Amino acid sequence: METVSLSRSFEGSAADVRAAMTDLGPFMEAAGFDEVTVDGDRIEITNHVGLLTITLSLRRLDTGVALAYEQVDGVFDTMETRYTLSEGEGTVTVTATTDFELDAALVGPILDGTIISRQRRRELTGQFDYLERVAATPAE
Repeated sequence: METVSLSRSFEGSAADVRAAMTDLGPFMEAAGFDEVTVDGDRIEITNHVGLLTITLSLRRLDTGVALAYEQVDGVFDTMETRYTLSEGEGTVTVTATTDFELDAALVGPILDGTIISRQRRRELTGQFDYLERVAATPAE
């Protein structure tokens, strides 16, 4: 199992940040995916990574965190992402953590954990940039 985790603190309210995150279409599009379709708690994403096109079917989870989802169909044996919020005085820190295990039979030598981790960090950074634009400002 591999893990990618990224945090960023914002000035603003947890309610505003949570609302921006749970508007799933724009929030997932901010990750830079090539295609995003949201239907209730189901999310379909398509992304081109190098020579490979990756399509994932995700399901939103009710785990008590701000947002969580897992892969139900795609290139991973398992993949789950959780976004947690922690409030300070006038700030909120968002921590996004993705745990994944690659299905070696599907991706083989084309992708490895390093490439996936690098790509995932870019996606999470895009989402944090989106949160800065629509819900909060970066904390000093």
